[in-house]
Amino acid sequence: MTTFIWIAAAIVLIGLYLSWTAGRLDRLHARIDAARAALDAQLLRRASVAQEVGTAGVLDPAASIVLYQAAHDARQATEEQREVAESELSQALRAVFEDEAQLAAVRAAPGGERTVVELTAAVRRVPMARRFHNDAVRAARAVRRHRVVRYLRLAGHAPFPMAFEMDDEPPAVLDDRSVRN
Repeated sequence: MTTFIWIAAAIVLIGLYLSWTAGRLDRLHARIDAARAALDAQLLRRASVAQEVGTAGVLDPAASIVLYQAAHDARQATEEQREVAESELSQALRAVFEDEAQLAAVRAAPGGERTVVELTAAVRRVPMARRFHNDAVRAARAVRRHRVVRYLRLAGHAPFPMAFEMDDEPPAVLDDRSVRN
């Protein structure tokens, strides 16, 4: 009888562990989904502000075209091309705003100071949102690599989480840490 109790206790403990692990994995996948939604929102915000700056007519024509086209491509990119398009937008922002005269031109326009604050906030939030997403992906991958999770298929049919890799380095003139929102 004592052996039966020990076996039952072991089965209950194993069941609790498996249930806890499956719940943890589910919470990590939910966290990835939330972080991805936040990242998508920040990328969309950055592209929208960049597109607005590109069409405002305050930059020189070549810079306006480069910035507008990169922002448009980032907004219209398919999921497979999204990382490349967002990286190209980062590169376009750096290319356009490496000349501080461009930033001065945006500031001088009506409502320009607010636009610069919005653009600065947008380019600063993208790396943070990407880092949160990639941290959640890293945590879920670590749990999914355990043998028990793989053998018992505790992840169910959830796709293997993928990190979002892109060039998110902001332009030096827009990486002003003193701007607060």
